[in-house]
Parts: sequence; C-alpha cells; structure tokens
Amino acid sequence: MSPTSEPSSRAPSAASRHHLGGGRSLGIAVLSVSDTHSVDDDPSGALANELLRHGGHKVLHYGLVANSVADVRDWLDPRLSEIPVEAAVTIGGTGVSSRDLTVAALEAMGGKPLEGFGQLYRWVSFEEIGALAWLSRAGLYLVKGKPVFALPGSERAVRTGIEKLLLPAVQHLIEELER
Repeated sequence: MSPTSEPSSRAPSAASRHHLGGGRSLGIAVLSVSDTHSVDDDPSGALANELLRHGGHKVLHYGLVANSVADVRDWLDPRLSEIPVEAAVTIGGTGVSSRDLTVAALEAMGGKPLEGFGQLYRWVSFEEIGALAWLSRAGLYLVKGKPVFALPGSERAVRTGIEKLLLPAVQHLIEELER
C-alpha cells in the first residue's frame, strides 16, 4: 500500500462512532396498528421487537391497537410520558387508504415531522420495491420531545426502517434531543 492510499475498510473513528450511535441501550415502545392482526399474530411487531433487541435496545412496551386515531393516541400518550421510554416505533397505518390513520394520530398529538426520515425511507424502499415506494407515508415525528418512527406494516418495511435507518442513527438523535 502506498503512503497516500487508505485501507478499504477501516474501523470508524471515535467521532464517526458517535454519529453512528453505538453503545447506548435505549428504552423503546413498539406499537402495531392493525385491524387484521392480534398481539399473538403480529409478525411485523415480533420482527421489530427482535431487531431492536438485537440492536442492543430494550423494548419496554409492546402493544397492538386498531387503526384509530384515538386508539393510537391513547396507547402512545402515557408511554411517551414515561422517563425510561426514549423513543417509539409504530408499525402500520402509514399507507394511503382511509383506514391508514397512524400519521393522523401523530399529527393530532402535536407531532413535529422530521421530513428527512420519510424521504430517505422512500428512497431506500425505491431501491427495494420500485415506484410503489412513494405510496408510503412512513415518517419520523417528535411527540412530547421523543422520536416516534412511523413504519409501514409489512415485515420487509419494518426490516428496512429499523436496520437501515433507525438503528444506525437513533442514539445520535436522542443525544441531540437531550442537548
């Protein structure tokens, strides 16, 4: 190797590790929103729990509610008020049908959108599924000062959102919100 060339795969520097969010276990609440599944039959919710735990985080609460603004709000509101809950993930209710109400619930709760997450989610999804990606209203909202990641309900969508977007950056987001 010449003195000016760099190795092709280097360990991240301390500064870049900080931005990747490694090392801190966060308390997360997971809510599935579905009219067709139950807590006992929720493959996307089970996958989210598994991926978050495998990523080193603690799933403090898991639940499933119907596609209803009131049900989503009533489940999330008390959990986002708990100090150990630092973030939440919702699964489902982000499409364009009249029954997809998760985004409306987060907005009704005063959620402040962080547009970049939804834009990046659709771009990553486009790489996987093509033009149908733009039908997703996946997003990230700050509710009660805490991030709520609104993911579509399919297992593929959950894996994409958690592995490619949430896990690499959620710790840094929390650190920024705590400043």
